[in-house]
Amino acid sequence: MNHTRYARLRQVLYSALLLIAGAESGLATPPAYQGLRYDENYTYLENAANRTDWLDPIKYIPLGGDHAWAGLGGEFRERYEYFDHTLWGQGPQDRNGYWLQRAMLHADLHLNDQVRFFAQIKSGIEGDREGGPRATDEDRLDLHQAFVDVRTEFGESRSLTLRIGRQELAFGSSRLISFREAPNVRLSFDGVHGILQGAGWRVDALAVEPVQTRPGIFDDGADRGQKLWGVYAVTPFPSLPGGHLDLYYLGLERKNARFDQGVAREERHSLGVRLWGGQSGWDYNFEFVEQFGTFGSADIEAWTAASDTGFTFVHARMQPRLGLKADIASGDHNLHDGKLGTFNALFPRGAYFNESALIGPANLVDVHPSLTLQPTASVTVTCDADFIWRESVQDGLYGPAVNLLRSGRTSGARYVGTQPSLTAEWRASRHWTVAACYAHFYSGAFIRSSGPGDDVNYATTWITFKF
Repeated sequence: MNHTRYARLRQVLYSALLLIAGAESGLATPPAYQGLRYDENYTYLENAANRTDWLDPIKYIPLGGDHAWAGLGGEFRERYEYFDHTLWGQGPQDRNGYWLQRAMLHADLHLNDQVRFFAQIKSGIEGDREGGPRATDEDRLDLHQAFVDVRTEFGESRSLTLRIGRQELAFGSSRLISFREAPNVRLSFDGVHGILQGAGWRVDALAVEPVQTRPGIFDDGADRGQKLWGVYAVTPFPSLPGGHLDLYYLGLERKNARFDQGVAREERHSLGVRLWGGQSGWDYNFEFVEQFGTFGSADIEAWTAASDTGFTFVHARMQPRLGLKADIASGDHNLHDGKLGTFNALFPRGAYFNESALIGPANLVDVHPSLTLQPTASVTVTCDADFIWRESVQDGLYGPAVNLLRSGRTSGARYVGTQPSLTAEWRASRHWTVAACYAHFYSGAFIRSSGPGDDVNYATTWITFKF
C-alpha cells in the first residue's frame, strides 16, 4: 500500500471539509438528514425565509415549472478500524489497523409532483488492511442508485408510487432488509418497487436483485444468483400504547447458498410480524418471523423471535435509557434429516449486534442489556454487553451475511462468548458526526474448541460530513 498517498488524501479531505464547515451559519436547525437520502424533502425551502443553512442554495434549486426543483447532496466518511485477533485468530492478522474512506454524491430532480429522478454515485476505498479489502470495503467508483419515480394520487390522501431502477431499501428495524450503513460500501438493489399510501397504511411491494459489489470502476451489476421479492405493510396499532404494526412476506432465491449442511439452491419464504412503539418513557420492538421453502431436496423450517425493550428516565440527568435486547434464531438440529432449520436474515444491517460485526443472526440465542446516556444534547454514550449461545449445537456459527464462520460438526459446546462494548457519538452539527467504539469479545467454549480461540479486541472511530 502507498501510505503517503492515503495520508495526503486524508489531509486534503479534512482540510477541505473544515474550510466548508467554517461557513456554517448556525442560524436555525433544519431537518436532520435521513438514512435513505431519497426520503429527504426540501420543498420547505421554497419559502425564502426558511433558507437559513449555508448549503440551502444547492438543496433546493427552483426550475421554473409547477413544483419543479432539483437538489444536490452527499457525504464523506473517514473511518479507522483495528482488530486484535481478527476472527479469533483465524486468517490474516493486522497489527496496525486500516482506513476506510467513503464518498457519496447524489442529485434529485423533480419535474413535478408526479415524476422524479434520483441518482447517486459512490466511492469506497480501503487502505493498509492486511489481507486486502473485504467484499464490503472497496468499490472505487460506481453507480449506487439511479431510479425514476412515477406517482399517482387518487381518492383522499392516497397515492401510488412506482419506482424503477437501482435503489436502496430498508424496512422496519433493518433486521431483514437494509442498506447496510456500517460497512464502507452500502447495498442497493436493481428492480421494481411500488409504494401505496393511504388510510393509515403504507404498503411496499418489490421484485429486485441485489447489486453485486465489484472493486473496479463502474463495474457493479445485479447479482443474477439472487432474487428478492415481497410485500411489506405498516399501520398504526392503537391496541398497544403508541403502537404500530408491520406485516410482511419476503421471498428469496439463492442459486448457491451455503450452510453447515452443505451447498444447494435455496428458495425461502419469510412471513413476519413486528409490533413496535413507545409511550411514557417506554419503548418496545418485537419481531417474529417464520420461514419455509426448499434447500436443494431439503425442506426449510426456520424461525426467529427478536425483542428490544427499554425505559428512558426523561426527567433524570443525562436521560438514561435501560435497554434489553433478547433474540433467538433457529439453527439446524439434524444435518441429515432432509430439513434445513437455519434461519436466514436475508440482507440485514451490517453491524447487527455492534460495530465489530463478528456474528450474524443465525443459529443463536443472545441476551443484550445496555445503558445509554446523553451527557449533552449532542452526545450519546452507550455501554452494553452481549451474551451469545448457539441455538443448536449441531449447526455452525454464521456471520452477518449468513456466511458460515465455524462448522458445528467439531464441537458440542453451546456457549459462543461474551462481548461488552462502549460506543460514543457526538453530533457536532447538522453536517458533522464523530463517533468511536471499543468492543472486547471473550471467547466461549464453542470458539475455543472449534478452531483458533483468542479473545478479540476491536476499536473503531469515524468522522462523517453530510450535506
